[in-house]
Amino acid sequence: MDNRTIYDLMVVANELEFEELSEKLENHLIESKASWLRTHFTFVYHSIFKYNKFKNLENFCNDIIAKHPSTIFESAKFTSLHESALQSILKCDDLQMKESVIWDYLIKWGASQNSTLPERLEEWSDANFTTLKTTLQQCLPLIRYFHIPNPEVVDKIKPYKKILDKELWNDLKQYLILPDRPIKSIILPQRLVLKQEFPARVIELFSTLINEEHASMISSWIGYRSTSYSSRNNPYEFQLILQGSKDGFAPRTFWNSCGGQANTIVVAKVKGADEIIGGFNPLAWDETKEEWMGTNKSFIFSFKNGIFGSIFGRNEFMMRSDVSDFTQGGLSWCGDSNYCYEKPIRATKRSKDGFAPRTFWNSCGGQANTIVVAKVKGADEIIGGFNPLAWDETKEEWMGTNKSFIFSFKNGIFGSIFGRNEFMMRSDVSDFTQGGLSWCGDSNYCYEKPIRATKRRFSIVDYEVFKVV
Repeated sequence: MDNRTIYDLMVVANELEFEELSEKLENHLIESKASWLRTHFTFVYHSIFKYNKFKNLENFCNDIIAKHPSTIFESAKFTSLHESALQSILKCDDLQMKESVIWDYLIKWGASQNSTLPERLEEWSDANFTTLKTTLQQCLPLIRYFHIPNPEVVDKIKPYKKILDKELWNDLKQYLILPDRPIKSIILPQRLVLKQEFPARVIELFSTLINEEHASMISSWIGYRSTSYSSRNNPYEFQLILQGSKDGFAPRTFWNSCGGQANTIVVAKVKGADEIIGGFNPLAWDETKEEWMGTNKSFIFSFKNGIFGSIFGRNEFMMRSDVSDFTQGGLSWCGDSNYCYEKPIRATKRSKDGFAPRTFWNSCGGQANTIVVAKVKGADEIIGGFNPLAWDETKEEWMGTNKSFIFSFKNGIFGSIFGRNEFMMRSDVSDFTQGGLSWCGDSNYCYEKPIRATKRRFSIVDYEVFKVV
């Protein structure tokens, strides 16, 4: 059965009091379908508390939330979280959040349950505070008040002191001034917040195709930064939701895992080449759409010979196969024309002075109004471009001009290369590794340059999909 059917069957078995079957299906989802549970985390976590009987799933989800609180706290559906679910989270001793931030979210949740509360706290009446206190009465005792720094108690807790029991507030004030004096209130243990290092999140997640440096660079593009994040300050988390070598290469597997998912990164390793190609899609994948969807936030990229290179422009990278296996057939491809970007076509060569990049910069650095031409190996093709700007390797961002152009001479005929490319994973036999139909097309509506200039169709040996959080 598909994963959603298994989940629904578990719920029905529970309602019919088929306890053994329900528990069996619950454990099967945890042990064998963890990737699906993570992908549909919000749905799963909200739904299990409707029944309040799936304790194993509750513990599974709470372990994820404890390590990655943003999964639920920054979710658009946070305020619709069931009260018992919120209590379950607040009971976690290893919830990786500052206590004052947990308090902020608790107030946000409580206020959202009462639409009549004024937006400005200054306008609140005693009755308003009583309403909020009543709403949060089961959650307030779960906050670790005595481990919140003094300034944050003053800035965040004090404005809402009326929702606390009078004895608790008095004890808290005394504790901040005279921490060695005995108090009557119960002091819950401090949460075990680990020393967070962003690289650990990426390593933990798995990837066999990209590393921390790649993840940081991709994140910088998502965040519109001119310089890359370091592995220690990367604000985005990449959650693996699909891996070809583990989950299979069938197109249906892709849609089952990625359908409806937004903010995803797809990466693929090209068969027979030291090359990783991929792209970021901010839109939700929707196989029911019969027309293209538009966005100016997507991009594609490639890693070649272990060196990461950003690829922008309106081109597309397609993974394609005629035997339903992306690793077979050699039909994956990156095209050589573009509708939205001006693309570099291929690498240049110079036979007299050598082919080292340093040689190029030594000769051309600071030079403006230059033309570069190159002969393509194994093809009757000359490609090149005109650059009116001075070459400057010290620049960390792109320079803009509307006077540059690129060109090609093929078989003695001159042709300008523009257009759009697409990156497609395709298979006709329900296995992305078969058939070689993945491809990067030769036209592009949304990108400036192709990510592959050779062998538009190709096979892949693996691919991964990440959700960016």
